[in-house]
Amino acid sequence: MVALHGLGGAGKTSVAVEYAHRHQHEYGLVWQVEAEEPATLTAQFAQLAALLGARQIADAADPVHQVHAALAARSDRWLLLLDNIPNQRAIREVLPPTGNGDVLATSRSGHWPTEAGMPVPVLRQGDAAGFLLARTEQTDRAAAQELAQELGALPLAMEQAAAYILATGKTLRAYLDLLALHRVTVLSHGDPQGYDARVASTWSVAFDRLEQTTPTAIALLRLLACYAPDAIPLNLLFPTEHASLAAPAGQGGLDAEEATVATQTAALCRPLALDEAVVALGNYSLISPPVDGTVSVHRLVQAVTLDALTPTARAAWRNTAATHLEQAFPDDPTARPHWAACAALLPHARAVLPPDSRGFLAVLDYLCASGDYRTAVSLHHARHRHRVATLGPDHPQTLIAHTNLVFWTGEAGDVVAARDEFAALLPQHERAFGTDHSNTLTARANLARFTGLAGDPSAACDQYAALLPHYERAFGVAHPDTLTARANLAFLTGKAGDAIAARDEFAALLPHYERAFGVAHPETLTIRAHLGQFTMKAGDLSAARDQYAALLQDRERVSGPDHPQTLTARANLAFLTGKAGDPVAACAQFTALLPDLERVYGPDHPHTLGARTQLARWSKPELAS
Repeated sequence: MVALHGLGGAGKTSVAVEYAHRHQHEYGLVWQVEAEEPATLTAQFAQLAALLGARQIADAADPVHQVHAALAARSDRWLLLLDNIPNQRAIREVLPPTGNGDVLATSRSGHWPTEAGMPVPVLRQGDAAGFLLARTEQTDRAAAQELAQELGALPLAMEQAAAYILATGKTLRAYLDLLALHRVTVLSHGDPQGYDARVASTWSVAFDRLEQTTPTAIALLRLLACYAPDAIPLNLLFPTEHASLAAPAGQGGLDAEEATVATQTAALCRPLALDEAVVALGNYSLISPPVDGTVSVHRLVQAVTLDALTPTARAAWRNTAATHLEQAFPDDPTARPHWAACAALLPHARAVLPPDSRGFLAVLDYLCASGDYRTAVSLHHARHRHRVATLGPDHPQTLIAHTNLVFWTGEAGDVVAARDEFAALLPQHERAFGTDHSNTLTARANLARFTGLAGDPSAACDQYAALLPHYERAFGVAHPDTLTARANLAFLTGKAGDAIAARDEFAALLPHYERAFGVAHPETLTIRAHLGQFTMKAGDLSAARDQYAALLQDRERVSGPDHPQTLTARANLAFLTGKAGDPVAACAQFTALLPDLERVYGPDHPHTLGARTQLARWSKPELAS
């Protein structure tokens, strides 16, 4: 016996019927039974018993036992298809105990033993797109790929979309646009060949049954529908000991609808109730089997679940989902031990957290601390757009959001754009905050910083030299912001050509940073990196190598092996190892570094290309001089 199991619409029955067609010559009897409802199953077993000569008209005997006896007596092989059997318990009641035959079942339940169950997944994205092109006889592969992604490559949805397109003469792109505007209506139209129901109704029986038997399962499904579809970390969102729900993210309090939703979800914070809900949803494959505390929900199941709610209820569930996620996010997202949890929550945070919420800021802190500057820029864009839309372009909070966006744009590599944006932002800051306000000083400092990084260190030095007295007057000489201004001036002094002065200034700054931030703080490690950099440029290669060797251990421990600063430290240490007279070790270090750079940055990034050049250089020591 084999049970094909998976989500409704995944094509389980189609697979079973296709198997029967391909192998019918191996069997003397092939019979399909609709097994979802006991009454229907009994009636169809009675038909089979009569066909086999084991049952008379108005026979009161159990037709299932009659079929079992008739099948056991046959000498040829037989194949029994049990379509949409509810679960293992149901199949045990109808499974023939003996006989020379096979049983192939289909089921929405995901709870089958490994030796008997065979999951039927959705299509691969490329195959789904290819199906759409072939079925509709169109050639727009980009639209087909987008539509396959939007429909989650569910075979039922693919066939329904193709049927609608053929019936209406629409293009794939037009259907995709229509789906975006009128999803509920579109998913209820189209006549898919080989399916008894459309996407909009194929899971309605499961929803109705769960509403009656396990309401917490419906509550859980509505919450999960708000998150990203894959790898939803239940172990983080619903810990064993969960604090009482606070106000939804970005809200000041609970309204009546949100209070109702909060009451419905409160039970999920108890382990047994959550487990029961997970099992109940798994009975219909509405979620994937849990793996390492995570589950996935097909994107169309999410869409249909939320589309069934009123707009007010949908907003309440989204707010509650955001609150759960905000409470699950670590208190200190900048600390490396918390980054694994932050990474697991990141796609779901992007799906539900409002840009003005505390949790959204925590996500930004994590991204910036962990070195994922590109993602940080995209989220800063979202936050800035939200500020412009809600507060206007000239509001002080909008200017702060714009400043953060521009800063991380520069950190992500576009230093010219950052320089030009800060030049435009500075007059706005002076008007909004005043010339000596900390926000204005920060804008001036960033303008100087990115002026230097964009290729004009002399002008940047002049800007910082003029700015430093303002910091000292406003904050004092030992304030972290003043120290940062001194560090930036030292860095640009070195970039302008005076490596010895830069080295000496960083050496003088280091103890101040250790007192202000701590010896293992990322800011302190950055000062140590600059000290090593300008020690090298000043000509003391052995000392610089030793500084980078000590720094690398701390950087890996604090920031992790894939942080941009860690990778830079590894590259500098490898270079200095070669310059100090050990080309073999330098070659080995660059060989180990290159795959990590390709994985983090990509094969064509300047850092990767530079490391590849250095590897070639130190592989041929005669060229290294």
